[in-house]
Order: sequence, then C-alpha cells, then structure tokens
Amino acid sequence: MKVTDVCIATISLARNTGEENLLLSALEQLATLQLPVYITDGGSSKSFLDFLEPIPHFKIYEAKGLWAQAKTSIKAAASNAKFIFYTEPDKLEFFAKHLKAILVEINVNANTGVVIASRSIKGFNTFPAFQQMTETAINNCCREITGKDFDYCYGPFLFNSTLVPYLDNLDDNIGWGWRPFVFCLAHRLGLNVESFEGDFNCPQDQREDDATERIYRMKQLTQNINGIMKAATIDLPGENQ
Repeated sequence: MKVTDVCIATISLARNTGEENLLLSALEQLATLQLPVYITDGGSSKSFLDFLEPIPHFKIYEAKGLWAQAKTSIKAAASNAKFIFYTEPDKLEFFAKHLKAILVEINVNANTGVVIASRSIKGFNTFPAFQQMTETAINNCCREITGKDFDYCYGPFLFNSTLVPYLDNLDDNIGWGWRPFVFCLAHRLGLNVESFEGDFNCPQDQREDDATERIYRMKQLTQNINGIMKAATIDLPGENQ
C-alpha cells in the first residue's frame, strides 16, 4: 500500500514520570515515519504536551475517557485519509521494528475492512497467563462472527475510513470494546477482515500478573464482548428489506 493513503490515530495519558518517559520515546519513534499522527491526550502534564506539540506531522487534541480519546483521534484522521492506522502509544518496540514494514507490505483495496497486527503463538505466549486466558476468549468470540482464526487483541490495526460513521452507535462506556466492534462490523458489511502476523512480544515491564492486573483484564473482557455483541446485533442499512 502507499503510506500516503494512511493517517495514524492514537491516544495518550502519562500519569507519572515513568509513563511519560516511555510514551515520549515511543511517540518520537512513531514520528520517524513522517506520517500524519492524530493524538488525543487524556490529561497528561503540560510539559508532556509541550514536548509533543512542535513535532512535525503531530496534531494534538484533548478529551477525557478512553473511548472519547480514541474517537476524537479517529474522526480527525478519517477526514484526511482513506485508511486509519490505530495504535496504543506505548508500543515502542513495535514502532521501531515492525510498523514501517507492515505499512509497506500489506495490500489494500476498496474492499479492505481491517488488517489487524496479530501475535504469533510465540509472541502470544510471552504475555501473562491470565491475560492470555481473557484474550483467548475474546479471539474466539471474534472468530465466531468473522470466521477468521487469528489474534485480535494485540492492539494496532489498519481500517477503512468508511467504517468511521458507524462508531457513532457506541456509547461512552464501550471502552476497549470499540475495537472488536470495528472488526465484526467490517465483516457484516462484506469487507475483508485480515491479519498481519508477527512475533510481537510483551515488553518485559508489562509481564507482571497481580490481582489488580487480573481485575483490569476482566474489565477489558467485558468491554470487548459488549463490542462484539453490538456489532453482531446492530441494524445495518439495507437489511430486513
């Protein structure tokens, strides 16, 4: 695909010095692609935002709440590109080692709905056991709708901007469920749902598996299932006629 056909949408929230340093390093790496990047921040420090503001190709917005942030960035990107590449902002290794190759190697056309960066079995097994369990459940539910057996939960994915108007059907509580909503909706609309598999490993500092983390994964599981159910049951134009 031509990289000129894509804009990047992401979110940010640096809650402490450690997160701020990680996000700045990752976003600086993202900037090296020299693609338009739309970032919606959820309440980071002024110094963090002041650092991002002058970076070429970056557009900075502000909103509160995960879905409000993602939607703001996505809608801004959709007005400037046929395809949007959404990613969380902390994937430094992915930006440095994989993203450029993905954008060069994948093929898209008018019938491309989504192309999901999917972990290989080797990559998936580097993540905490409880996270693997909840994300396996999410992957199985997505597969039930799309018929495609791969990993849907790593995070980054490319999607067709024609899907963006359907996002207005989601309420503020959808959280992470907006992602599988897009995947399953694309399938229902007759668009292609594809993956780009790689050994995308869990960062060493994210391999802890404690009670707080497990509760968070349960919350993500609930949100993702809600997104899948919404995509599977929403009325689409031309149906029931």
